[in-house]
Amino acid sequence: MRTVRTLTAALLTGLALAATAAPATAAPTPTPSAGGDGAGPTEAGTGFRTATPFRPGQRATAAASTGDYLYWVLPADAGQRVTVRASVTLPEPALRHGTATWRLDVYDGLRRRQACTYGTQTRAVAREAATAELSCTLRTVRSGAEPWANDPLPGSYYVRLTVVGLPEEDLGLPVRAQVEADVKDVGGAVAVDAALSEPLVPGIAAASEEQRAVRAPEDGWSGGWWSDRWIWTAAGGVLAALAGVFGYSLTRGSGRPGGTRPAA
Repeated sequence: MRTVRTLTAALLTGLALAATAAPATAAPTPTPSAGGDGAGPTEAGTGFRTATPFRPGQRATAAASTGDYLYWVLPADAGQRVTVRASVTLPEPALRHGTATWRLDVYDGLRRRQACTYGTQTRAVAREAATAELSCTLRTVRSGAEPWANDPLPGSYYVRLTVVGLPEEDLGLPVRAQVEADVKDVGGAVAVDAALSEPLVPGIAAASEEQRAVRAPEDGWSGGWWSDRWIWTAAGGVLAALAGVFGYSLTRGSGRPGGTRPAA
C-alpha cells in the first residue's frame, strides 16, 4: 500500500501546482464590476458611428428630446454576462398627452441585435409616471462561435435607447436618460473551445491609442484561451487515475498466493 500512497500524494501535489500556476500564466481576466458608482460620460451619440463609450461600473447620462435615438457603447469580453439598465426621467405630467413606450436594445460589434435573457426591455409608462425603468441581461459572451450563429462574441456592445410610441404632441419634450452596465464573470461554466483572433470592435484599426484604450476592458482583452475548465479537466483526470490505482491495488492484493491455506 506504500506505493499507492506515494502515487496518490504525487497526483494530488501535481493538481495543486496546476491550479495555482495556471492563472499566473493566463491572459488577464477582466474584473467583475461593482457597477453604478463611477462617473461616466454626460452625452450620448445619435447613431452607431457616434456612440459614446462608457465602461461597466460607470453611469452614463444625457439630456435629450423625446424621439431622439440615444447610443452608447461598452466593451464585453469572453465569459462575461452583461446587464444593461436604463432610466428615463420624463417631462412633467402637465406637459404630456398620454402613455409613452420606451425601448432598450443592445447590439454587438457586427450590429446584430442581441436577445435579452431576462429584464424589461420595453416599458409603457402612464402620463403620470415620473420615470421609465428598463433593463436587459444578455447571454454570456462566448470566445467563439460558428459564422452563421448569433451568439454574443467579445468586442463592442452598443446600447440604444429611444421612445417607440407616444402621442405626436409629445415629440420634442425634454427628457434625461441614464444608462449603466454590470458585468458578471461566469468563467469556464459556459466556455467553448473556439476563439476569435480579434474582438469585434468596429473602427478600432483607425482609432488612436487613447480611443482603443477606452473601447477595451480595463484589464485588456483576455484572448479567450484560458478557462477554469482546465482545472476541472485536470481534477477529473486525477480522480480517474486514483480510481485506477486503487482498483489495481485491490486486484493485486486479492490475487496474492498464501493469503489463506486450503483445508487438509
